[in-house]
Amino acid sequence: MADQDINVLITGATGFVGKTVLKAFKNRQSVRLIAACRDRQRLPKEFSGEIREGDLRDSDYVRGLVQDVDVICHIGTWAAMWGHRQQEQRNFYQPTLTLIEAAIEAGVKRFIMTSTVAIAAKQNSPEGNDDFSQTCKTGFWPHLDYLIDVDNYMQANARRGMQMINLRLGHFVGAGNTLGLVPALVPRLKTWLVPWLAGGNSRMPLVTDSDLGEAYVKACLAQSLDDYESFNICGSEFPRTREVIRYVADKTGAPTPLFSVPYPAGYAFAFVTEKLFPILPGKAPFLTRSIVHLSEDWLCRTEYARNKLDYKPQKDWRCALDEALDELKARDYPWPRLAQRM
Repeated sequence: MADQDINVLITGATGFVGKTVLKAFKNRQSVRLIAACRDRQRLPKEFSGEIREGDLRDSDYVRGLVQDVDVICHIGTWAAMWGHRQQEQRNFYQPTLTLIEAAIEAGVKRFIMTSTVAIAAKQNSPEGNDDFSQTCKTGFWPHLDYLIDVDNYMQANARRGMQMINLRLGHFVGAGNTLGLVPALVPRLKTWLVPWLAGGNSRMPLVTDSDLGEAYVKACLAQSLDDYESFNICGSEFPRTREVIRYVADKTGAPTPLFSVPYPAGYAFAFVTEKLFPILPGKAPFLTRSIVHLSEDWLCRTEYARNKLDYKPQKDWRCALDEALDELKARDYPWPRLAQRM
């Protein structure tokens, strides 16, 4: 799709990924940006595009939102790192299907979905998961399981006139990210209770903020895409978990784990902490099964994204992690909620 006079709608424009994508489009003069959000005051002050303020759970708002739009980058979501099945269905899954249907009816040409590499079934292949690797529901993490349902819906409806593009993102790193594996790490390390999982030898699919933004730009403007596409969006390296945790510990003064447990033990302990959370103090369970899931080995092939999108990650994960840790330090490494506020 040529970058000439196209209208690109960004949902979730006030979140970490949304702001990153707005910034990536900054110098694309021929792209007209439209920011969808619930509170325009939270948009970057330098944003000068059109603002369409409203709630994605409002079907009337959604029908108006998609008018005169060529490409949708659907980043707006409600997400929790454990449980909350009904909230996920009401605040994320159903609004996403409503948005897709409204976009098809309005003649939108391309729909880009924000997903994760962790929807793929774990494989033992030394080459890692490819961009179209079979998905596998967890049964314990509703948000990820609904992401798979959305992916299936996109595939089933990809021949109705709107291209469906699923971006399977790695674990994103950068200043301003408050929900996910990295923000959850530091306060937990400081308790001395965090073990290595399987020796910390798993590979982490980190992707930096600027590379993330560039991936969306490429997905918006790429030519000759099929009706349905799926792309792994990760960095150029897949560092071992042990390397990342030691790097974080060195930067923050937090201790490194003193012992190791196998993944089944990690899942079992996480199950217990999730169940006990209502009667224990704190904003979130100490460990969730989603965190254990994200900590597994996620080696992902990215050649397809490089070949079809010309996606070439540039930023070193250490640089992005430094920026993220500096921002978290300024707030005294807060204990994240692991579920978004409404």
